[in-house]
Amino acid sequence: MSVMLRPTDIGELCDLVAAFAGKDDRLCLRGGGSKDAIGAPTPDVTVVDMRGFSGVVDYDPPELVLTVRAGTPLAEVQALVAAENQMLAFDPEGLGTTIGGVIAAGMAGPLRLTRGGVRDHLLGFEAVSGRGERFVAGGKVVKNVTGFDLSKLMAGSWGRLAALTEVTLKVVPRPQLQQTLLLRGLDPAAAVAVMASALGTPAELSAAAHLAWHGEPVTALRLDGFAPSVAARRAMLARDALAALEPIDDDEGDALWDAVRHVRPLASAPILWRIVVAPSKAPGVIIALPGAAWLLDWAGGLLWLASDSDPADIRRVAEAGGGHAMLVRGDTALRGAVSAFHPRSPALTALETRVRRAFDPAGVFETGRF
Repeated sequence: MSVMLRPTDIGELCDLVAAFAGKDDRLCLRGGGSKDAIGAPTPDVTVVDMRGFSGVVDYDPPELVLTVRAGTPLAEVQALVAAENQMLAFDPEGLGTTIGGVIAAGMAGPLRLTRGGVRDHLLGFEAVSGRGERFVAGGKVVKNVTGFDLSKLMAGSWGRLAALTEVTLKVVPRPQLQQTLLLRGLDPAAAVAVMASALGTPAELSAAAHLAWHGEPVTALRLDGFAPSVAARRAMLARDALAALEPIDDDEGDALWDAVRHVRPLASAPILWRIVVAPSKAPGVIIALPGAAWLLDWAGGLLWLASDSDPADIRRVAEAGGGHAMLVRGDTALRGAVSAFHPRSPALTALETRVRRAFDPAGVFETGRF
């Protein structure tokens, strides 16, 4: 059974990590635990509960910059910025997670398509390395170009480089209006073609997805902005051979994008894959894996797939589509036998190992989970 420790200040965390650097034991960094089921089971590691690092350090709404401790619940961060009519541009998914966990996982929601991912909005951070040393990187202003951009490395690092204790994020104004337009009954190939066509217009979509919604396939296009702008861009789409687009009310639109963000149509699937491919290749992946349930986000670039096909076949098909497949849900046996991450080339594996050892020479954070 795992042992859990909960440091509350950076000195305590530094001492803890430094002590483990000389042991055979490993430390598993944990935020809200929403991603615990990703990766191989690690029942005997020591868990570091990072929720002791919680609270707002600084928030300057006019400058669109927020600094917050990494263990702060995502819901609290979202409520804070929403009160100022602002939002996290990368549209994070994850229930019960912390802001540090969001950054470590690097998983963004539907707005990733047009507004960038986690790594694009992380301005700076404070962390503790595998040596037990505190370090900072980046800054607290949007235009910061000093030194190496270590923020890009920390986003999506899954707690394998360092323990995040504080993060500085760029936030954006919340749009005045969000309108969702639907086309019903399309197959995946037709849906991807429609989404590509709509994105190719000057209408400036913010998101596009294709999913089963209330028992039927729907292709959803989202427009954000000021009301007159949204109305003009909707009319623009209608002129571009998309006259059949049907608007839905705000509450249903919010529910639909929440379902996409949290992959709710596949919530009961025992096995779930996250496949990133070229959008035009997504229909081919679906055809190659018959019997699977799926959801398309990012205009087809992100395919959530519920399938019990052979993992090797799923990854082969993903590679043929120019992408990769990550196992995000499975039983203990499957997670123990199949790596969560898509296998890397030998050259990339060697590079990643060198980077990890630069931050964590003793492998304190190498739990065997990934």
